[in-house]
Amino acid sequence: MGRAYEYRKARKMKRWGSMAITFTKLGKEIAMAVKTNGPDPVANSRLRVLIQNAKTANMPKENVERAIKKASSKDQADYKEVIYEGYGPAGIAVLVETATDNPTRTVANVRLYFNKYGGSLGTSGSVSFMFEHKSIFKIKPKDGLDIEELELEMIDFGVSEIFTEDESTIIYGEFESFGPIQKYLEENKFEIISAQFERIPNETKELNDEQIAAVEKLLEKIEEDEDVINVYHTMK
Repeated sequence: MGRAYEYRKARKMKRWGSMAITFTKLGKEIAMAVKTNGPDPVANSRLRVLIQNAKTANMPKENVERAIKKASSKDQADYKEVIYEGYGPAGIAVLVETATDNPTRTVANVRLYFNKYGGSLGTSGSVSFMFEHKSIFKIKPKDGLDIEELELEMIDFGVSEIFTEDESTIIYGEFESFGPIQKYLEENKFEIISAQFERIPNETKELNDEQIAAVEKLLEKIEEDEDVINVYHTMK
């Protein structure tokens, strides 16, 4: 098992402990998918997998249908994916993914969090090079599935790592390979439990307890913002 697996096991997912926050995140992602490629999940592969993600997160079906219907109307706000980069206490790199209908509001809030909690907001590209952007799929394993054979077969589709976790099979691939990997899994009748993007730090930095507490205060404050989708960092 490689670095991606170890990082994923170590990450703290406090944000997703709240159903309300999870549903808000999924609702925005569904809205962006519908705005981009339409409301039909048969024709919209990204929407199709988001619906499955919502199911996995126990988001009520009516909530999903409401999000799709709202996104199809002219009254729905246009959410944009905006990334903010900066440094937290002890020089920890922080990358913030947002979905916002008001970038002016969002950047003001994010800058405030950095300034108040011992960090500084940087310019575009200041820390993104420190992370690898990956696709991650969780699938239900088939009987008799040979993970090594599957990994060899899927290398040509951009897959870099496959492993088993909690009775599920986890597939890591390149960011650009999300579509081909999804297509392969669907065509070969694999049940996709969830699919998403993740940023893996190339290197992590070990801190003492006091530094860790300071960084976590900043991360928690950023994660509380309703425009924030994901927060990544280089703290070990």
